[in-house]
Amino acid sequence: MSGLLTTHVLDTANGRPATGMSIELYAIEREHRRLVKTLRTNADGRTDEPLLGKEEFAAGLYEVVFDVAGYFARDTDLPDPPFLGRVPIRFGVADPAAHYHVPLLVSPWSYSTYRGS
Repeated sequence: MSGLLTTHVLDTANGRPATGMSIELYAIEREHRRLVKTLRTNADGRTDEPLLGKEEFAAGLYEVVFDVAGYFARDTDLPDPPFLGRVPIRFGVADPAAHYHVPLLVSPWSYSTYRGS
């Protein structure tokens, strides 16, 4: 795939995809955030559609915000406030013809990300 922005969320605490996690995508314009869309992960921990398709994908700064506390609160006794609430990942897109994949590996206590393929 090319010219797409995608994600995949894995629940590392339970060893499974993070099903039903709310994700917000923002475009960063002169240090202001503009909400582009809100999506939810499916049974595979992915979204049913790309975060951005090739028609709407452009160079610039973006931020994906993952509702980690909302996801884990469904079946985990979290402290109040939870250690991780909403996890923002801000990144730049230099080549909108390329595939940018932003996976999140997450537990109630930690997370990691990288530019995937």
